[in-house]
Amino acid sequence: MNTKQLRVALVHEWFVTYAGSERVVEQILKIFPQADLFSVVDFMSDEDRKFLGGRKARTSFIQHLPKARTSFRNYLPLMPLAVEQFDLSGYDLIISSSHAVAKGVITGPGQVHVSYVHSPMRYAWDLQHQYLNESKLTRGLKAWIARASLHYLRLWDHRTAHGVDSFMANSAYIARRIEKVYGRRSAVVYPPVDVERFALRQDKSDFYVTASRMVPYKRMPLIAEAFARMPDRKLVILGDGPDMGRIREIADQTSNVQVLGHRPSAVLVEMMSTARAFVFAAEEDFGITPVESQACGTPVIAFGRGGACETVNTGRGPDRTGLLFAEQSVESICEAVERFEQSEPIDPMACRRNAERFSEAAFKEHFLGAVADALADTHYATTFNDPKQWILRTETPQ
Repeated sequence: MNTKQLRVALVHEWFVTYAGSERVVEQILKIFPQADLFSVVDFMSDEDRKFLGGRKARTSFIQHLPKARTSFRNYLPLMPLAVEQFDLSGYDLIISSSHAVAKGVITGPGQVHVSYVHSPMRYAWDLQHQYLNESKLTRGLKAWIARASLHYLRLWDHRTAHGVDSFMANSAYIARRIEKVYGRRSAVVYPPVDVERFALRQDKSDFYVTASRMVPYKRMPLIAEAFARMPDRKLVILGDGPDMGRIREIADQTSNVQVLGHRPSAVLVEMMSTARAFVFAAEEDFGITPVESQACGTPVIAFGRGGACETVNTGRGPDRTGLLFAEQSVESICEAVERFEQSEPIDPMACRRNAERFSEAAFKEHFLGAVADALADTHYATTFNDPKQWILRTETPQ
């Protein structure tokens, strides 16, 4: 087998916090520990940087612009230019972890570019009008500047899709979005969930739980309002964010809705493990918390669009792990809770088994397979013989 070292570049939009897309980067680095990191900006603290093994990304000129640390998103119109300045000509394999501009890096015909897409740029495509409304950019000169900028971003985003050799989507829902926006097929590789952090628990209490960042699209106040209409059912809410004030107003008017705010991870795990069910009202591209809930053996009641349709088993057999509701409305949530309580009990073991489909080990296997397929379609197939087996030799020892 050829022992040539595969030169790998990993491009991510920005490093400012450790969230869902950064978990993907963490796992990719375990597969390709030799990869060099590139990012528009990198403002991770030394403490948070542990998932990167302490390494820092090579950043763009935006890193040094005024107020970039706190307001780097304001430089979005400059980000296409920024990622195009990365010189990646010395690499065999370029992996982009993209939800905005990372996939737009420039590569040559002798290189392989694999893009793991968390989502095409939502605010430039199907969520443009929602973004403009929430940003109060519906009238005036600023609104027209924003619309023109998003138009330019759409043109650039579509054009740069031609520079990607192989797309991966983090769900079938996103694969459909990729096909609609870029006209390209993609392999579905679900993001890694640390299911081992959540122990299976068979005994459940009589309360329901929800947990999330309290931002508008998560629809957390909607869940609180629904349970306020069901005073005989208890709801525990964890998280923090802009919608916290509205949620506390609802909770103050009833005794069955308890708001715990932001709590340590151990408290979240305890609440998820002992709850009767986890309630989820967002339309997510994938949605990690419903999978974490199932890893505890806790069923899920979720809005029936987006990733939840793929992570929650809703059949009538022994593999059922929850149910879905049709609308993001108080009435629909109340009806779903009633339906849940009247249906056959859900086996915690079934929930756990389903969650394990999205484990870190499963991600590694499927990601490796997709990269190997991309390499096999190029001259690297002859350079490395069996790309997947060769890649395995580059991994960090377990």
